[in-house]
Amino acid sequence: MTAIKTTHVGSLPRTQEVVDFIFAREKGQAYDAAAFDAAMEAACAETVRKQVEAGIDIVSDGETSKISYATYVKDRYTGFDGDSPRNAPADLKMFPTFLERLKDDGGTPTYARPQCVGEVRSKGQGELEKDIANLKAGMAAHGATQGFMNAASPGVISLFLPNRFYKTRDAYLAALADAMRDEYRTIVDAGLMLQLDCPDLALSRHMLFTDMSDDDFVKVAGAHVEALNHALDGIDPARVRVHICWGNYEGPHVCDIGMDKVFSTLMKTRAGQVLFETSNPRHAHEWTVFRDRKTEIPDDKVLVPGVIDSTTNFVEHPEVVAQRIERFTDIVGADRVIAGSDCGFGTFAGFGAVDPAIAYAKLGALAEGAQIASGRI
Repeated sequence: MTAIKTTHVGSLPRTQEVVDFIFAREKGQAYDAAAFDAAMEAACAETVRKQVEAGIDIVSDGETSKISYATYVKDRYTGFDGDSPRNAPADLKMFPTFLERLKDDGGTPTYARPQCVGEVRSKGQGELEKDIANLKAGMAAHGATQGFMNAASPGVISLFLPNRFYKTRDAYLAALADAMRDEYRTIVDAGLMLQLDCPDLALSRHMLFTDMSDDDFVKVAGAHVEALNHALDGIDPARVRVHICWGNYEGPHVCDIGMDKVFSTLMKTRAGQVLFETSNPRHAHEWTVFRDRKTEIPDDKVLVPGVIDSTTNFVEHPEVVAQRIERFTDIVGADRVIAGSDCGFGTFAGFGAVDPAIAYAKLGALAEGAQIASGRI
């Protein structure tokens, strides 16, 4: 029997203690640095324990110490300062009453999104090395043998931290790629899988590039992939995962670009594994893109479809999960499929649509569904 492995996109709910520490740092308030580190270490270990208990094979640190999956770079790299205007996705602008409801209900997270106002340079890998040590310690304590760590792609940084310094967008992307290279290498050299979060390859179509045609946007996405691949030069693609998504929020998503339009761009990433949404109602049908374009999937690519969603508190039935997995094993074989989630459950610290306990119940359903699918292969 081929056992289908399980994983997820990366971020998981933080404890209130962790959230309080992160926002104290975010707001420039005084806090005990040693107590901060101790809280992150303990919380990461507990996050790993819960993943293992739920049946997840390839675990993460839950992005415990990060304010968000993209804007954390402002704390680890020079060149970022101030704040930038918020721009709601185009689909939410089409339904202003729903957008207002999200704001009134606290459904939109509040955190700094600085602009790039100077040269982007690494401040060193000290904070990353703490995250790596915490994850590896948690894995050793709770019997996890495979782990991954998230890092922002050059493209997603450019999406959330707009350029006000470099002469061109391409120059900004190139600077980001050069700056992020050491972070990527540090994660891989630590024996972990590197996951690059790349919602810029889909989400940015209806956030930043709304005035473009789909074809013109695909050219932009292609430039993002070129920058990413440059940063990954010399790193074994088998150690790299790339995640694409259309935004981890409940909403109409009627402006999302189709997977068929960005499929070729995604396949050009120097990543052995590609993670993508297949559970949310706007993209659940797009498994057929992979079926119909099977010959365009490189033989060394492993597919990691999201077989549970991350924006609702429904706990998927394990049989539904199994059926979603089987769609992809029928396309590329069981040895090239890993069961994953649509997105993260804690994209922003202290903010998440899914109750923390339910998030782990959903991961448990993912693991149970993978077992069912494995037994039928």
